[in-house]
Amino acid sequence: MGKVLVVGAGGVGTVAVIKMAQMTDVFSEIMLASRTKSKCDTIADRVGGNRVQTARVDADNVAEMKELIRSFGPDMVVNLALPYQDLNIMEACLATGVAYLDTANYEPPEEAKYEYSWQWAYHERFREAGITAILGCGFDPGVTSVFTAHAAKHHFSEIHYLDIVDCNAGDHGKPFATNFNPEINIREVTQKGKYWENGEWVYTEPHEIHKTLTYPGIGPKESYLIYHEELESLVKNFPTIKRARFWMTFSQEYLTHLRVIQNIGMARIDPVIYNGVEIIPIQFLKAVLPNPGDLGENYKGWTSIGCRIKGPDKQGRERTYYIWNNCSHEEAYRETGTQAVSYTTGVPAATGAMMYMKGLWKKPGVWNVEQFDPDPFLKELARLGLPWHEKFDIDLEL
Repeated sequence: MGKVLVVGAGGVGTVAVIKMAQMTDVFSEIMLASRTKSKCDTIADRVGGNRVQTARVDADNVAEMKELIRSFGPDMVVNLALPYQDLNIMEACLATGVAYLDTANYEPPEEAKYEYSWQWAYHERFREAGITAILGCGFDPGVTSVFTAHAAKHHFSEIHYLDIVDCNAGDHGKPFATNFNPEINIREVTQKGKYWENGEWVYTEPHEIHKTLTYPGIGPKESYLIYHEELESLVKNFPTIKRARFWMTFSQEYLTHLRVIQNIGMARIDPVIYNGVEIIPIQFLKAVLPNPGDLGENYKGWTSIGCRIKGPDKQGRERTYYIWNNCSHEEAYRETGTQAVSYTTGVPAATGAMMYMKGLWKKPGVWNVEQFDPDPFLKELARLGLPWHEKFDIDLEL
């Protein structure tokens, strides 16, 4: 058993804390902290039973983070705050000797560019301090990377082709809304596409490449090639991969709104002066868009996220393989008051923290999730609400 400090009180933090609170044999004490303590208090009240303590912290302030860590004394900090804050929280963990876990890699506020190099640079410092850091333990990145490790361990001698496919077939009834932090979401999907092929990165214009893919239980959906961070770690940790791509579904209505937002300058991340006050357009846009945490009540439908893989099996025969999870927005809301996008990120974060507490994912240094044993993680993931399925020798459509 151990103590955990969760930073971030959005939808993902809500799900993670609810799940952790159910694991009384794993987490002896839970503290939830964010810049707005009232959000933490609301989540703690939902859990009940005085199971969750709350605190206010500014995760941009390393000194504040260190003070909170030292006063609470957790075994692990689970970072569910903004990607901009990853390095500050890692610094605080190093200074206090506490393990670290996050769900998204670092991204500098002034540039829409995310990559693992900034966090990988901490590997030797964490290793020398005897501290574990687990990177990218949401669904994608996270479960998709563990799916890939599972395929490599049990089914393939080499993975040659990897396509990660992410479909949200839900309907929240809003003309336009993002499923997680609007600032992060819009920055992610408006940058240039990128994929790995024959030992190098290939760049595309945003949404330039797309095709119709069929998702289990959902049907055909137009899917767009975008860049996603787990590609960077997967091609590093599975060097036999010849091509790795990431596909995500978007409705035409969503893309139309996105184009308008870009065309009128509201996706800008540089400061502008308005009425004598400096504002950043995308942060202003975030303030007027629907709160992702409030979408769950009216959300209908399913998400489907998985990996489509091709390569020789353990006997050298060419095989195709599809491993995926489908998650219901309605069921996620009934259990946690959130939607499936938050649920599919929060459950893996809680599962990863459990792996650390049980000593199953524990080794000094900075690691991506695919560098740990996938078996205990996938077993607990299914038990905690995200069952997964697999099929062999099917048309991957890619």
